[in-house]
Amino acid sequence: MVFGTRPEAIKMAPVALKLKSSHQFTLKICSTAQHRSMLDEALNAFDLRPDYDLGIMQPDQTLSGIAAAVLEKLDVVLQDFRPDWVLVQGDTTTSMAAALASFHRQIPVGHVEAGLRTGDLRNPWPEEANRRITSIVTRRHYCPTERAIHALRAEGVDERNIVLTGNTVIDALQWIAKRIASDPSRDGHYHKMFDWIDSGRRMILVTGHRRESFGEGFRQICQALARLGRRDDVQIVYPVHLNPNVRAPVFEILSDSPAIKLIEPLGYESFIWLMQRCFFILTDSGGVQEEAPSLGKPVLVMRATTERPEGVEAGVSKRVGTQAERIYAECDKLLSHPELYYRMSQAKNPFGDGRAADRILADLVHAHV
Repeated sequence: MVFGTRPEAIKMAPVALKLKSSHQFTLKICSTAQHRSMLDEALNAFDLRPDYDLGIMQPDQTLSGIAAAVLEKLDVVLQDFRPDWVLVQGDTTTSMAAALASFHRQIPVGHVEAGLRTGDLRNPWPEEANRRITSIVTRRHYCPTERAIHALRAEGVDERNIVLTGNTVIDALQWIAKRIASDPSRDGHYHKMFDWIDSGRRMILVTGHRRESFGEGFRQICQALARLGRRDDVQIVYPVHLNPNVRAPVFEILSDSPAIKLIEPLGYESFIWLMQRCFFILTDSGGVQEEAPSLGKPVLVMRATTERPEGVEAGVSKRVGTQAERIYAECDKLLSHPELYYRMSQAKNPFGDGRAADRILADLVHAHV
């Protein structure tokens, strides 16, 4: 199993836990550490440790540099362990390069969260290309939804190699939520950690990190948040991504607003705790689009496109782009119209039922035999 970023680790953790508890497989986890501290925190949340750590993260790293480092260093791991399967997840440069390195060694690849498409190579960038490249060299495609299956069929993927599993992030969310609920001391810890939350205001939780929004896109997002922050009925909580292209406009435009709390990136468990208590979420994250509906939280997606249109079709999310005026207007609708909020918060999550990892394990047993 190979991953390099926090979202990959979160979505692979349920599969890793199932494989570790199985008597049919020996699992080795390889971390490329494309993102260092955020990845390590996610692994700690699930009590997982990598067997191989490639440590490729460099200051100001480029996409080509990441890909080259993964190809070179992972090849040594593949030669050492000689796996029967390599599992990758999603759409990162790590996933694409790991799949290609495995293909070079003629090792079958299983792609978790396969088949997501926007149809636009520029949005999201470079993730759309990473997904398509990974699909070309993948043996087993583990799809979260029927739409993902249809996309792979349209590209000529053999039907026999496509499996509908649901999304593993729902497994991860349920695992963490149960752990919080079963341990009052954890809940108490987070109440103290976030004692600045204003219970008299509705909390809007914000995340943002997409490369295609760097520059003017993020400035527009921040301008919308600044306007929201002038209202007396909301509190905005924004864990700010570590990328300097995100932090520069965020702190320049938003740091002086008393209704906006800018905090450092959160651990997965603490982020889930905040999600449970927010009113709605503004995000450009794919994972958050999938997780939030399971908690009954409407999602406004700050992107030009989404490879998760099932959420929009189900009524749990709405794409609002990156223009300040549009973002504010859609937030105002959710804040001002209870019937709209109720419809979005009560709609069924289309992304999974929490049993995706079980289905992947069952398929690997069958495929290996």
